[in-house]
Amino acid sequence: MMMRLLSLLILLAAPAFAEEEIVLGLSQDEVAITATFEGSEILVFGAIRRDSPLPSGLLGVIVTVAGPNVPIVVRRKDRRLGIWVNVDDVKIDAAPSFYAVATSAPLKKILRASEDLHNRISLPQVIREVGTNVLDSRSFSRALTRIREANDSYLTLEGAVDLSRDTLFETRIAMPANLTEGYYSTRIFLTRDGNVVDSYMTTIPVKKVGLERWLYNLAHQQAVLYGLMSLAIAVAAGWLASAAFGLLRR
Repeated sequence: MMMRLLSLLILLAAPAFAEEEIVLGLSQDEVAITATFEGSEILVFGAIRRDSPLPSGLLGVIVTVAGPNVPIVVRRKDRRLGIWVNVDDVKIDAAPSFYAVATSAPLKKILRASEDLHNRISLPQVIREVGTNVLDSRSFSRALTRIREANDSYLTLEGAVDLSRDTLFETRIAMPANLTEGYYSTRIFLTRDGNVVDSYMTTIPVKKVGLERWLYNLAHQQAVLYGLMSLAIAVAAGWLASAAFGLLRR
């Protein structure tokens, strides 16, 4: 805690140019996925540096964390002649594998719709669809959002940013165990009366380490060797199970 405060004080003492400017800190600069990985929590904290008296207007802080964008096809099923079949599909060009948006107040209260559209902050704005002939294509995006919200891959955390004395802020973002490897974009927006007055972006690498990394590289770079090793392990496991049952029967 003392180190975080010291870091913020040093940064606040640096020369400032904007009327209000974000100074950011992170509890960790990378997330390591190991064989026993069960999720992680990132503490995002910072301060608002000013070179003039406190401006008027409602202050808001928004923090977003987005995983790598992955294209996906969402299909709708319908019952035809007693059989469930695919009747429509929509290709979503960009959908983050993980997305969390945390705010200091209700999002609609501190962010104008035009600013949301321009900066792509809320969940409906970060999912991009490819041109489609399906009339209600937005329903496919909403379905994807519901599915990923159910498994904690998409999070909307209104009021989760603790804003103290209109200067210091912090929030915690819980990340699930099923993270996709890659770079996670972290953005912080500072708003006044719904308008974005400053923003800051950084990235957090999420990568496999140890045994997980070795197996991943083996599967992708030495597929034949990986297959033979998997077969050998399966045969050995089967033989050991058979031997164990044989001993139990005696």
